[in-house]
Amino acid sequence: MSKVDNLPTMIDPERALVIGYAPAHARAGLAALLALDERLGTILRTTREPLVGQMRLTWWHEALSALDDAPAPAEPVLGALAAAVVPQVRGATLAGLVEGWEALLDQPLGEAALETHARARGAGLFDAAAVLLAGGTTPSIARAGEGWALADLARHLSTAALAARAHAAAETRLAGLTAARWAASTRALGALALLARLDLAASPRPAGHPARAARLLWHRLSGR
Repeated sequence: MSKVDNLPTMIDPERALVIGYAPAHARAGLAALLALDERLGTILRTTREPLVGQMRLTWWHEALSALDDAPAPAEPVLGALAAAVVPQVRGATLAGLVEGWEALLDQPLGEAALETHARARGAGLFDAAAVLLAGGTTPSIARAGEGWALADLARHLSTAALAARAHAAAETRLAGLTAARWAASTRALGALALLARLDLAASPRPAGHPARAARLLWHRLSGR
């Protein structure tokens, strides 16, 4: 049975660095979006019963949708989203990210689940972030988000064949995108795509490696 293992439980140092690449006005919003992504991933990492996972994700879907019409409950991630994201991106739109994680509850996992995860989680998060960073998104940004999500998923799938398919799909989506010059406003998303591309290498360097940090710095300066 295919499953997802060892999903991260907090924003890692590289993602924290990427947040600093965002324009000052959008950093809190980008941090909130990444925190939401981590929280939803943690649900799958810590849930062994699909029904329980579905119930927890349903709660988040409803809570995110409710941000459009009511104050956020006493939950830190929801509070951060309400303050820094929902003024520009609807809560109902953010609720769509949950669907990307719900797809991974299906067993055994298949191509349809990968595609839904890529679109709802990856493109959904990058599109929402682009609205905060630059006032709008593009097809290239959505495609980069799909590649980012698939590259991350490929590293955590327990079934080698499915991980290989996710890896190949991520490479296809990211091909050329990390070589293009990213605008200063969306360079934080370019950095996430770059990190995903580095993770797809045959022998990837570990997170925090000086060579990865140097590559991120070059991207911040050049947009490439």
